[in-house]
Amino acid sequence: MKTNTISVLVENHFGVLTRITSLFAGRGYNIQSLTVGPTEDASASRMTIVVDGDTEIIDQVKKQLNKLIDVIKVVDLTNEDFIDRELLLIKVSAKGKTRFSVLQFAQVFDGSIVDITPNFITIEVSARSSKIDAFIALLEPFGIKEMARTGRIALARS
Repeated sequence: MKTNTISVLVENHFGVLTRITSLFAGRGYNIQSLTVGPTEDASASRMTIVVDGDTEIIDQVKKQLNKLIDVIKVVDLTNEDFIDRELLLIKVSAKGKTRFSVLQFAQVFDGSIVDITPNFITIEVSARSSKIDAFIALLEPFGIKEMARTGRIALARS
């Protein structure tokens, strides 16, 4: 199985997200990551869907997406040159001597400190998913209190 990134431009109105996720659920496909947000055109939203599947499954998903009336355009970015990012907010235990190490890791990963208390540091990092994964792995020994990830967003290079 291969991880695929699909960009879907859709009409920006009520119910579109439900119709698209229902398409995946109805066929038993698990969505790894799904992000939706406005575009430069107020009448459209961009969905970035990350899903595992072989070529046959992904081709079927793209065909089904293209049949939906609310879908404007479907682009499989998987084999294209594209830019992707993910946002992470992570709250890490940082007391005494460990505080300096946590701050150093944040700096190395171009993270921003968004909150600091006597016991915790909350860091924001925007990066590729693999870099986010590496950052989380480095912080695990310190004790992760909470974290939230946005999921992947992506645009084709051109």
